[in-house]
Amino acid sequence: MAAKVSKKLQQAIETLKIQDVYLKSTQAQCEDDFDPKSTDLDELLVQQMHTVRKSEVLQVNDAELLVRIYVRLGTRWLSPSESEESNIKAFIEADFIAEYQMAELLEQDIVDEFALKNASFHVWPYWREFLSAQCERLRLPRVVLPTVQFSK
Repeated sequence: MAAKVSKKLQQAIETLKIQDVYLKSTQAQCEDDFDPKSTDLDELLVQQMHTVRKSEVLQVNDAELLVRIYVRLGTRWLSPSESEESNIKAFIEADFIAEYQMAELLEQDIVDEFALKNASFHVWPYWREFLSAQCERLRLPRVVLPTVQFSK
């Protein structure tokens, strides 16, 4: 059953038009004591991170309004143990920006609802491709993300 779209979210969907999705920053690392080529990678735990950090409305020129939504995504590999933080063996994180043209000025709560419920759908394909490429470069286990994955 499809989730019901609120009136505010529907207004945002009708008013915002995707313009661009791009990488703002990234960090990827294998710890010094971890060599993915000589480790049993099947024993590692994999955790995912997905957060919408913020949204902002910008006036680009006299008439054009732009919305930027910042989304952070990440994956990390851990060895199973009691102390989670000390057992992080590798991680890949990325901050993406999704930009939307705004046809009319929306209230911030409408923009925020759109940011939390819709923007990640536009960012997700870029993250999937980026994560796959970084895993290959770092010789980490291949992570196959579903086409879309968001908690309700």
